[in-house]
Amino acid sequence: MVLLSSSVSATVLKIATEYPDGNAVLKELREAGERIATATDQRVTLKFYPGGVMGDGRSVQRKIRIGQLQGAFIHSGALAATYPDSQVLNAPLLFRDFSEVDAVRQQFDAELVQGFRDSGWITFGLVEGGFAYAMTNEPVDDLQTLREQKLWLPANDPFSAKIAKAFNINPIALNISDVLTALQTGAINALVAPPVGAITLQWYSRVDYLTDAPFMYTYGLIALSERALQPLSEDDLAVVTQELTQATESLDALARTDNRKAFEALTSLGLTITSLDDEARRQIEAEAGEAIDVLIDSGEFDRGLYQRITDLLNQVRQSP
Repeated sequence: MVLLSSSVSATVLKIATEYPDGNAVLKELREAGERIATATDQRVTLKFYPGGVMGDGRSVQRKIRIGQLQGAFIHSGALAATYPDSQVLNAPLLFRDFSEVDAVRQQFDAELVQGFRDSGWITFGLVEGGFAYAMTNEPVDDLQTLREQKLWLPANDPFSAKIAKAFNINPIALNISDVLTALQTGAINALVAPPVGAITLQWYSRVDYLTDAPFMYTYGLIALSERALQPLSEDDLAVVTQELTQATESLDALARTDNRKAFEALTSLGLTITSLDDEARRQIEAEAGEAIDVLIDSGEFDRGLYQRITDLLNQVRQSP
């Protein structure tokens, strides 16, 4: 679909995000908005709604459908209802380190971006969220020990719920705002989260161990409704695309740096980092493979796409 129009009327792109105001992400997005407004002589402006004031991913998408919003900076899984394959990079224990992520993303990012477009979302690249790790109050070196914990799961997150079910884990679903209190009271004693989130939200202060086995890779993106961009002229659309692509690339690089620093910081903040031995890793990855089969069979993402990614990973792991 061609996103062109001869209209020159002013367009306000209202964009929701869960990031709080003052955060580096909002700073980057606001700067991109200022450049867009200047370059288009105010024909296109961006207005941001931070801190989750527009609700969760489901609420945000409903508001986009009725035109109350035009887009969101949102985690990939929130768009799975229209583009299930967006979740393929979130497959549990898919990656072992960032070098594997880089190899896969170099080959598959463009395909995923096209998939979002085909589903009605204009995106500008992937923004790394980082690896989510198991953080617990006792050492965890196998799945059985993790199953015995009171593990938190984000509320209204069907994909995470299906992963937990596939692993025979019975989690406790809570909103993000309730997690710290639940850790303080003992209602939960384990979670799976990226280090940056654990530090920002103070969750690290209520757990003692981190298992150094990336459970899941996470990413987000700036997603605008294709319909919302139709009023833009060709030139204005080019400006929006250029500036939001640049912002996406900057945020992606920033996230990698921040997550590396946050992981290192957790040790100084009192967490003990535990590693899996080779046998434990093989066992957990084997169970992850069985869980992924369940996810694929239930339609969470395409088996062929997943197989192409794992074929590439096997090549990377076998190379000297």
